[in-house]
Amino acid sequence: MLEHAPRHTFSNALFATGFALAQNSRMAKPANKIKAQAASDVLHYEQPLSERMRTFLRLEFLYQQMLYNNEQEADWATRATIATLLEVLAILSRGDVRSDVHKELDHQLGVLERFQSQPGVDSGRLDTLIHNLTSSRAELSRIGTSFLQPLKDSEFLSAIKHRSAIPGGTCEFDLPVYNHWLRQSFDRRQQDLDKWTACIRPLCDAVTELLWLIRESGEPRDKLAINGMYQHNMQKDSNTRLLRVSLDGDHSLFPEISGSQHRFTVRFLEWSSVNSRAVQTGHDVAFQLSIC
Repeated sequence: MLEHAPRHTFSNALFATGFALAQNSRMAKPANKIKAQAASDVLHYEQPLSERMRTFLRLEFLYQQMLYNNEQEADWATRATIATLLEVLAILSRGDVRSDVHKELDHQLGVLERFQSQPGVDSGRLDTLIHNLTSSRAELSRIGTSFLQPLKDSEFLSAIKHRSAIPGGTCEFDLPVYNHWLRQSFDRRQQDLDKWTACIRPLCDAVTELLWLIRESGEPRDKLAINGMYQHNMQKDSNTRLLRVSLDGDHSLFPEISGSQHRFTVRFLEWSSVNSRAVQTGHDVAFQLSIC
């Protein structure tokens, strides 16, 4: 089934009068604490359509892991926090991610400000969104371009990074100082972890808020994949960054999304076990699609 996409705009519900900001937790209160993912009635699958979105989603993925493990007292969780922090550092050290986040904040602020003069808009909600993004932009400016330097200059973290390239390379006899630190009290470890994570928190919080807003910009629409396949053509002036496919949580299917900003395909695959390859279903599949 081949369809053409409408021109990308923000969902009207995002700014509708009476739609409470508190219903959307990330912009109302950026997540400082990430809980383990719970079972949901609806499962969401996402596909980025640009390198910037790929980077943002990877950062969000790692940041959530880091925040979750950082709250656990076990030294194994602290190991996981350090490992994830080093992955975030590796991503942020490639290219100018801070500049990309700054540009995206400017773009989204420009879009939001154009809604201020439109009728039927919840001005309080819109002002809160603008305030959050403006604060994120100010924080990015405050940390400057050398915000990663304390992490790069840390001999302690550099030793862990170097040994992590070797399977099992951070065990006790390889890095005795690391294992000694891991035996310190949780509060003592937290002091160091808080200092390190503070270096990347402004940027990662900004990415979290931007992704929330981008996700909310796409209104879910009911679609049908004939014989398990759905194809979609974009308009030439489409500014789509992200695709979201939503399925009921009790489905035995999962989507495989491929494509570009011009055209994409969604194939629904049947999964039975890790010992067999997933195959495309021969049944029609009802799902929801958000073009963000």
